[in-house]
Amino acid sequence: MKGDALVDRGADGLRRLSEQAARRGGAASKLARPLAEDSVFLRKLKPSLIKARAKGAAPTNGTPHDVVPPLPAEEKKTGGGPNPFAVIGGAAAAGFFAAKVVDWRGHAHPRD
Repeated sequence: MKGDALVDRGADGLRRLSEQAARRGGAASKLARPLAEDSVFLRKLKPSLIKARAKGAAPTNGTPHDVVPPLPAEEKKTGGGPNPFAVIGGAAAAGFFAAKVVDWRGHAHPRD
């Protein structure tokens, strides 16, 4: 049926989107599992299956699409950034330098 093909195409699109979200990582990876489950649910909404269920001839066993297939594993990023002690030291040095500049310029224009 034409409607079945349309539903399958939509479910395949959701599945691809969930795989892309899983590979992307971060906040997007949290949406990967619900999108995969939605693609499985969408396959259950095929017009031919709805018609069969309405007539009482619904399949009693599950189809292979009833299970959410595993998503690609997330790639763990390691070595993410500079040494925190170097950042803290640099911030302290910049703050010290800024305080010295402000103090030096304060002597140039006294408020007597």
